[in-house]
Amino acid sequence: MEKEKLNPALVYVLAIIGLLCCCFGGLGFILAGAAYFIAHTQLNKVADNPEAYDLDSAKAMKTAKIVALVILIINILYLAWSIYSIQAMGGWDVYMEKINEIIEEAQRNQG
Repeated sequence: MEKEKLNPALVYVLAIIGLLCCCFGGLGFILAGAAYFIAHTQLNKVADNPEAYDLDSAKAMKTAKIVALVILIINILYLAWSIYSIQAMGGWDVYMEKINEIIEEAQRNQG
């Protein structure tokens, strides 16, 4: 009987895209969280029935789960920092006014 192999590629792809989305105020935690959840679910299946799964692919999935967890933590910390920065600046309205000033200044400098 051939053992079932786990494919950690989806977990890696979601985690890496989640890391790239970290630049958008930490919103990559959605993709990184999904990657972590998928890896955790797959590893629970292996824990329930280890004889049915290839152990090398389970090790690869454990590594993918760790990568997803690290990226999830990075995103959550960046999200918390973004929220803190906006609040420290005076709230969302003040933040948007600053952004508009920066855009207007850049347009004036262009031409």
